[in-house]
Amino acid sequence: MSEVRTVTERRKVMKRDSTRLRLFIFSGLVLVLLLATIFASYICPYDPNLQDLKSALQPPSIAHPFGTDRYGRDMLSRVIIGAQTSITSTLALVVIIAVAGTGIGVACGYFGGALDAVIMRISDICLAFPGLVFAMAIAAVLNGGVQNAVIALAAVSWPKYSRIARSQTLAVKDMGYLAAAKLSGSTPGKIIRKHVLPNIAGPILVTAMLDIGTMMMEIAALSFLGLGAKPPTAEWGSMMSGGRSMLQTYPWVVLTPGLAIFVSVVLFNLLGDTVRDYLDPQNAGREN
Repeated sequence: MSEVRTVTERRKVMKRDSTRLRLFIFSGLVLVLLLATIFASYICPYDPNLQDLKSALQPPSIAHPFGTDRYGRDMLSRVIIGAQTSITSTLALVVIIAVAGTGIGVACGYFGGALDAVIMRISDICLAFPGLVFAMAIAAVLNGGVQNAVIALAAVSWPKYSRIARSQTLAVKDMGYLAAAKLSGSTPGKIIRKHVLPNIAGPILVTAMLDIGTMMMEIAALSFLGLGAKPPTAEWGSMMSGGRSMLQTYPWVVLTPGLAIFVSVVLFNLLGDTVRDYLDPQNAGREN
């Protein structure tokens, strides 16, 4: 029995160390991506909006590693500067829907009543249909633009967080320490801030991390359809849309921003999966 226990403990240690290593690696890669986004204007080899028709549609070369577009603009520079629009808008969107959805869900779970019933029915309606379809309709009414695309997606994406926050709040609402806090005279706001939110932060964080890739693709989709960023703004979805007619003849115009989306989504998803494993003692084998 002791040998079996030793083998099990070794496996737990190996799994824990593996999770920590993956967390370190993927966090570092995402940090590099975020730093490149912040300092994009300083690391671009060319002015991303500078047109040079004599160099239009040049294939990848030493001078232009990602080639040039129909206006002779350097694709590498536009992909780098496009990260500022694509990644920044995605992170802003995830923060908005996570904060708003969590606040709504906690209020519904803690106070209940008619407010809970009404908001949960609204959530059911939003979750019953593809969110991107609703977002397209809202973005079209708002006449496009990056900010309006974020607003449109936020309007249909918060129910997921409200559902999670509500269920987690209901799970901890009747626990002994919350009852003790109520008896001690603590206000609902103080109880939520000190006791409820810390207990539901883990699932919300994991959901937000895994949502970054999805939201990035949805923002790119709206821009691709002309409902997001407008030219000449460098945004990955808009860049793919502008070059889609040249996919067979000048594929780099479409593939380079598409590759940027792919790499970013994969990195954020891998980080999200690792964070989920790290926060789950059973999956990560963490010591208590």
